[in-house]
Amino acid sequence: MTSQERIRMARRAAGMSQSQLARLVGVQRSAVSHWEAPEGKHPSVSHLREVALATGTQFEWLATGRGSMGLSREEQLDSIATAEALLVEDPQELRLVAAFRDAPLRARLSLLDVLEELAAQRTGHHRARRGAARGNGG
Repeated sequence: MTSQERIRMARRAAGMSQSQLARLVGVQRSAVSHWEAPEGKHPSVSHLREVALATGTQFEWLATGRGSMGLSREEQLDSIATAEALLVEDPQELRLVAAFRDAPLRARLSLLDVLEELAAQRTGHHRARRGAARGNGG
């Protein structure tokens, strides 16, 4: 099943028109139509998250086809938190993540130490150093 078919199935299972779903997601009806078309466009991850929330559909199923379509109430709450944790929309956070991923492993470990120390200074919550656990004895 294609992502376009999953979006259509989720919308129909929720008893919504394309216009209703568009309104809930914050897009034009034509966007939903494009997402559902056989050779249609794919929604952004944030729009896909909104579709999952609006239709009560499991985000992973909607995005990949894995898992079940529907959610229990507990799964709904967990999937919302997970989706929001995975979505990085802040431009500075995106830059930070990209730079971290591009850095060599040794630099990543140093960057992590620096960021944790800065966060600890800001919040007053000091964490135990993990250098020994990584094998650098620090």
